[in-house]
Amino acid sequence: MPAAPRDSEGADPPASLIELAQRFGVATTYSDWTGRPVTVSASTLIAVLDALGVSAATEDDRAAAIAGHDRDHWTRSLPPVIVGRSGTATPFWVHVTHGDPVRLWLRLEDGSVRTGLRQLENNRAPFDLEGRMVGEATFELPADLPIGYHRLHQQVGSSNDADTSTPVIVSPSQLEPPTSLGAGRAWGLATQLYSVSSRRSWGIGDLTDLTDLAVWSAAVHGAGFVLVNPLHAAAPTAPMEPSPYLPTSRRFVNPMYLRVEAVPEYSDIRHRGRLRKAKGNPQARAARSERIDRDSAWKVKRAALEAIYPIELSAGRDIAYSAFRARQGRSLDDFATWCALAESYGSDWHQWPEELQHPGSPAVAAFVEEHPSQVDFHRWLQWLVDEQLTAAQAAAVQAGMELGIMHDLAVGVDPDGADAWALQDVLALGVTAGAPPDEFNQLGQDWSQPPWRPDRLADAAYEPFRALVGAVLRHAGGVRIDHIIGLFRLWWIPKGALPTEGTYVRYDHEAMIGIVALEAYRAGAVVVGEDLGTVEPWVRGYLRDRGLFGTSILWFELDRDGGGGPLPADRWREFCLSAVTTHDLPPTAGYLAGEHVRLRDELGLLTRPAVEELAGDREQQSAWMAELRRVGLLGGGADTGDADPGVDAVVLALHRYLGRTPSRLLALSLADAVGEVRTQNQPGTTDEYPNWRVPLGDPQGRQVLLEEVLTDPRAAALCEAMRAAVKPPV
Repeated sequence: MPAAPRDSEGADPPASLIELAQRFGVATTYSDWTGRPVTVSASTLIAVLDALGVSAATEDDRAAAIAGHDRDHWTRSLPPVIVGRSGTATPFWVHVTHGDPVRLWLRLEDGSVRTGLRQLENNRAPFDLEGRMVGEATFELPADLPIGYHRLHQQVGSSNDADTSTPVIVSPSQLEPPTSLGAGRAWGLATQLYSVSSRRSWGIGDLTDLTDLAVWSAAVHGAGFVLVNPLHAAAPTAPMEPSPYLPTSRRFVNPMYLRVEAVPEYSDIRHRGRLRKAKGNPQARAARSERIDRDSAWKVKRAALEAIYPIELSAGRDIAYSAFRARQGRSLDDFATWCALAESYGSDWHQWPEELQHPGSPAVAAFVEEHPSQVDFHRWLQWLVDEQLTAAQAAAVQAGMELGIMHDLAVGVDPDGADAWALQDVLALGVTAGAPPDEFNQLGQDWSQPPWRPDRLADAAYEPFRALVGAVLRHAGGVRIDHIIGLFRLWWIPKGALPTEGTYVRYDHEAMIGIVALEAYRAGAVVVGEDLGTVEPWVRGYLRDRGLFGTSILWFELDRDGGGGPLPADRWREFCLSAVTTHDLPPTAGYLAGEHVRLRDELGLLTRPAVEELAGDREQQSAWMAELRRVGLLGGGADTGDADPGVDAVVLALHRYLGRTPSRLLALSLADAVGEVRTQNQPGTTDEYPNWRVPLGDPQGRQVLLEEVLTDPRAAALCEAMRAAVKPPV
């Protein structure tokens, strides 16, 4: 990456750099979280453009890049992909030698052919492409095309040899809620599964625990879904990455969540007693520890799985495994290969021998031939996970849930991991994704994840993104997309720069959101976008128009037009998943105690004195207490002369307040249900705080097992309050 010097204070980037950045969707200005306009420095623009494969350090570089951008556009005979909506005609351009006739037809997903595409007026002048005059014509896709993935063919002149084609994606104009939800409302538990272990799990929450939690909340308390943290795969080597939001792969699942005894072949293994005895070690350690020990749990669980792997499959299960491998194809092979390579060379593929650093190299193929069982073991693990996820979703729905399991899709992946290795050709190198400063993360955030390259995604017809969305929806009645704003624009930070020194890069949101809607339509699932933080004003309206739900967190729902106090319940969004708290804040009991201010002050994450931050927080909480009293959900408090209502009463009132909103989906954090105080994650930190390593606990921090949750009076009271909120008695 060119090391351009930082600009002098107040200097604007040159006009040529601004033009080049705008052509590639790189923001040259933006508004920060306070509304203040910010001009992006030239050094940031140059570094971000370099990550897009564009040299921009000098005037000559920029002139060449602009000319190359024009040349690339006119060289294409068709767009790399055409994205439309059902019920709407979609225009697109075609490039041919000026004056040549062109014939177009569509081959639909079902194999049928459509012809007679309508041509529109286009008066754009021909372009001189190295002596060949190239003209542009405009046609449109008909409005009655079926939803799905099709292909447009172009033939110039009379020769069939001149046939070219491009993918066509037609998404639902608006994603309707699943028929199981209809026009009703539903509530669900939000849980960090790894933190919720049971007496039978091996030191960490697993998919059987998830099933039991879903069945209990549905059958006993009328829950409609369980929202679970991302179950994405981590590297199979120690130390295992604790963050579910920094996975090695988003396309595959962490086998750490397997319940060993639920594998059918477990019953055929000899010496099962030894395995049962061995599994007691991580359980005992977990009971004594204040932290989740993923490495110990996985070590014992993996040993058991390795003992099961050689057992011969039944005829039917062998067919099922073969079908799974065929369905997953190259992506499964690449993932399994990376896992095997990581066990041999370490989990950072950048440190591997150079000949192994690309999945398509002959050396990688040779490694697979030399280590067939080692690679296949990781394929097999994914098959087992697939089976147990299928069972979890089926059990949840059978217990009465309208949606079942709602999975969580993380923003990105570990730069050294499996997806970054397998998909390196469509990811941007030399930058990381993150977030600019906002009210709750005033220094900004660097997530250390390589972002998609928007140009390479388009060239690949969004196939990697489509496969990702399809994978997370395979066993789901819903999906929460973390930082869905990143499908519109994402904050790119040059390597070595501070989070404040980044800028936004824009994506084709019509394509990205269209694919999400199409895959959810086919899965019969609801989509919830986490649309918190700094959001362009029009984006939430766009998401609503496309049928995607937003996210509301009570503490952030303020009446910006009415003095900044609590937003009255009747003015909250209807098509929304609403909750009191989120995993990036302490549970509600901790929030009420100011834990979020204390912790950020302790870690040096505040940009103003803690006393000021705490005073502002107390003022906000007082406003919410007043709102709860105004609507009759809370009595007592210092300003009324009555006794303090107590933390449990306030937590219950806040969740009942959610029921006063029109929001179609409501979530109760399992941490709130048991009275937990400690936060799971403090944004802006890695090892400064034990992020994602805190087991579910009671108000005193004592670990709470799943069996205890199911009989906890506090949890039952909150669950019943949520049931009453969405299904009031007739």
